[in-house]
Amino acid sequence: MGNVAEMRVIVGDKNRETERAEELRILEALLFAAEGPLDEKVLAKRLPAGVDVHALLTQLQKEYEPRGVNLVRVAGKWTLRTASDLAWLLTHEATVTRKLSRAAIETLAIVAYHQPVTRADIEEIRGVAVSKGALDVLMEAGWVRMRGRRKAPGRPITYGTTTEFLIQFGLDAIADLPGLDELQAAGLFDGKLPAGYGFSQPSDEPALRSDEEPLDGPGPLDQVWGPVAPDEGN
Repeated sequence: MGNVAEMRVIVGDKNRETERAEELRILEALLFAAEGPLDEKVLAKRLPAGVDVHALLTQLQKEYEPRGVNLVRVAGKWTLRTASDLAWLLTHEATVTRKLSRAAIETLAIVAYHQPVTRADIEEIRGVAVSKGALDVLMEAGWVRMRGRRKAPGRPITYGTTTEFLIQFGLDAIADLPGLDELQAAGLFDGKLPAGYGFSQPSDEPALRSDEEPLDGPGPLDQVWGPVAPDEGN
């Protein structure tokens, strides 16, 4: 009886290994054929019920680590990308479709690290006026979006980054942006912050904050700061 039980365990283990190998093949095929990153819920729909998709993806990610193509997580989704150390091989095939001005690059950095921000916030940090074109280019690229309106006089629009921004720059979350120490180590920052300039922990939480209100529809501040109706008695 003991031998029979052992045989059943061995057969069961082999069957599970075969099933797992097939599940990995399915994941690999889905990721390879996808036009963009896929989230775990979408992948789970194409696999047998009860499968631990995250565990499978983690295993597949480790298997791809030494290869020329890596499985990476960006914006909370999974995608196959050329290994970072081999990217130079493909540079001659890359087509530059958009060249950002210095003003646009600085504006993008401020939005990413300090969102939600208004145009006035950006101007205060940069020390110069923000051209309308800089924000327009970033929104046209799909990297910056209008979030809502600041609960302040004039109800200025607030801006934040998008999922496309995370995908473009290979980030899983906005918190993965390099910190001050990393920027200094890379020689991208000289360590001199302007007076009153804070280097905050970036956050792109989609929910509006307490000092924001929706873009559409009149808000309470419209009533407070709008034109005063004439007194009918005068």
